Amino acid sequence: MTDAKLTPLWETVLTEVKTKVSQGTFNVLFKPTMLMSLDDDIATIATPSKMVLDLLQKRFADQIKNSLQKQTEKEIDVFFIIKSMPQQPSKKKISDDQTPLFSEAKTEKPAQPIVGHLPRVRSDFTFSNFAVSNTNQLAFVSSQRVAENIGQSYNPLFIYGPVGVGKTHLMHAIANDAYQKNPTRKIIYITSEEFTNEVIEAIRNNDTARMKKKFRSAYILVIDDIQFIEGKERVQEELFHTFNILIDQGSQICLTSDRPPQEIKKLEKRLSSRFAGGLTVDIGAPDLELKTAIVKKKAEKFGREITTEVALFLAENAEDTRTLEGLLLRLVTQTTSEEVSLELAKQALANTVQEKSSQTHPDDVITAVCNYYRIKPTQIKGAKRDAALVRARQVCMYILRERLKITTVEVGHLLGGRDHTTILHGVDKITKLVDNKDKVTEDILRITKQLGG
Repeated sequence: MTDAKLTPLWETVLTEVKTKVSQGTFNVLFKPTMLMSLDDDIATIATPSKMVLDLLQKRFADQIKNSLQKQTEKEIDVFFIIKSMPQQPSKKKISDDQTPLFSEAKTEKPAQPIVGHLPRVRSDFTFSNFAVSNTNQLAFVSSQRVAENIGQSYNPLFIYGPVGVGKTHLMHAIANDAYQKNPTRKIIYITSEEFTNEVIEAIRNNDTARMKKKFRSAYILVIDDIQFIEGKERVQEELFHTFNILIDQGSQICLTSDRPPQEIKKLEKRLSSRFAGGLTVDIGAPDLELKTAIVKKKAEKFGREITTEVALFLAENAEDTRTLEGLLLRLVTQTTSEEVSLELAKQALANTVQEKSSQTHPDDVITAVCNYYRIKPTQIKGAKRDAALVRARQVCMYILRERLKITTVEVGHLLGGRDHTTILHGVDKITKLVDNKDKVTEDILRITKQLGG
């Protein structure tokens, strides 16, 4: 197929994909791709990096394949390659829509050696020591892109997810990267609680001018746990005006939350709109593989060498990375040997590592639902949308969300990397059916009975 036909075909595919994924996912993963060729029923798709290639291949290959087959009306296999995307030179400031995800960035070298580090920012929280896996790749790539092009790529960058998944680490990594390039720039890291207190104190002391000057002159403003400003009208008003000024002057804003902007209650629409105007990315709970990699990496910081067996033991007994770091710290302080064996680790943590919770595991729910509806786990996590599969999938979403109280982001990752909005829709649909005493209620009761509840 000629280039003249490839471009419109790929644009049609991307238009269809855009309606099925979040704006952030589309901007980071799909926008910087290109259909290079379509020969012998094999579509070759160029991606800008290995990370993007891996994410597309693992999470969206079937979706891309189905869309291409729909447009061409023939069987097609997709093949991904890494290839630099062509860039259009411009002297003007580059907008979000014009900037490719992985363009070459010129690094500013500091004129003098860097002494000390940023207040409130952990110097060990850098990109180089961030363990990456499927659950956080998108957030990691996006954060790197922001650090390379402060105020130009994705502004604001809004990262959300449950506690202990690495949101703060990435925020600190952006700040550290910018500081290393130019330590004279004003970089502010603050929690939403601290920001709230500063606003309140400024009003109380009739000193709002100083407070406004402090935040509105920042090169980078990072606010952690932004969800805690909900319902605080004066704080939201101050943040809204600060937000606009920083964006207008080309400064970078980075925010973290435990939920996406639209799910933060009592948040002014104009502020929620600003939050969603840049790039919104989620981080899921770390899987066993990621937790194992994290603990091995952190052990090196303490000058200890731990085996994979020991790392797995710690990972299996920690729900998130903060708990994991706590277990590792206890292990390091209670052992003297440089190399820690599994037996030694079990002895050292005998009083701190609890037995595995008797609560239902998410995998048990998926297995029970699949057994009940006589389908395979690969089907419930897959892309097919047969009526029977959709019903089983939505029931699974409902049980995971309502019984296990798992966040929509985590449920999405458990069920094949689905967007949180898909999970919300599925749970809402089953909730309405249950409220109306639909037959699905009986299905749910039988499944939960199998799970022991």
